[in-house]
Amino acid sequence: MTQKFYSNGKLLLSGEYVILDGALGLAAATTYGQALQITEHKYPLIKWKSTSADGSVWFETEIDAISLEIIHSSDLDTARTLQEILKQARKLNADFLSGSTGYRAETYMDFERSWGLGSSSTLINNIAQWAQVDAYQLLWKAFSGSGYDIACAQHDSPILYKLEENQPKVTEVVFNPPFKDKLYFVHLNKKQNSREGIAQYRNQSFDKPQLIKSISAITRQLVTCTRLSEFETLLCAHEDLIAQNLNLSTIKSEKFPNYTGSIKSLGAWGGDFILATGDKSTPAYFKKMGYHTVIPFKHMIL
Repeated sequence: MTQKFYSNGKLLLSGEYVILDGALGLAAATTYGQALQITEHKYPLIKWKSTSADGSVWFETEIDAISLEIIHSSDLDTARTLQEILKQARKLNADFLSGSTGYRAETYMDFERSWGLGSSSTLINNIAQWAQVDAYQLLWKAFSGSGYDIACAQHDSPILYKLEENQPKVTEVVFNPPFKDKLYFVHLNKKQNSREGIAQYRNQSFDKPQLIKSISAITRQLVTCTRLSEFETLLCAHEDLIAQNLNLSTIKSEKFPNYTGSIKSLGAWGGDFILATGDKSTPAYFKKMGYHTVIPFKHMIL
């Protein structure tokens, strides 16, 4: 028997960091994602293979399907991460991997792993579907985070996301601004460690309730605004609030001070994607600066 699962990638457009403490965030599922195919076989082994966007195999491992011990692996750290996810999934559902059946598991990612579009969250959501467990619980037992990326994995539209008493509240929204042809996502050529960013956020001292209130208000306005100039003002206000409270420099002031449009960091600052407003000349500008992955809104957002 063969089972197939698929999860959308994610981008957090507003609320980064503060979403952990209950701020309202605007997030979007991406046109990119990851698939998982599970095929049963008679030997009690999990034969795992992960494939990159270019079709190359970037990770392989064999795990005992009963003990969940790693037998061999091309990357021990990655294998241990996978092992932990499987162990936590079995704790959430005692029937998962409880017999002598083995499995051949293959993942297919259609985006570059360095992009930070959710290689972990799409994997967790796919495994949660396979194990028939709650993906948010699996995330929080195996890792950490707000869970917005799991919500994106499960919803084929932009969403408003909020944690209320540690429970995810997800609302699908229409985010299809009339100026969407002037919005571009630019990759900064490195993958940012979100756990490091979260740790830095936790170590800062600031008026958290006020920041949550301000960021939530900006999020609501981003969804409904219809003029590019208003949208750019909101992006800049969001950037300035996070920068001031976390004692950071904005990406625009640091890397692109002469850029005429607005720039906003997405997710953990300093890496992954930024959102830039601009025009048809925008891709050429960033490529000239050495940033060759420039994706228009319509090609990125579901």
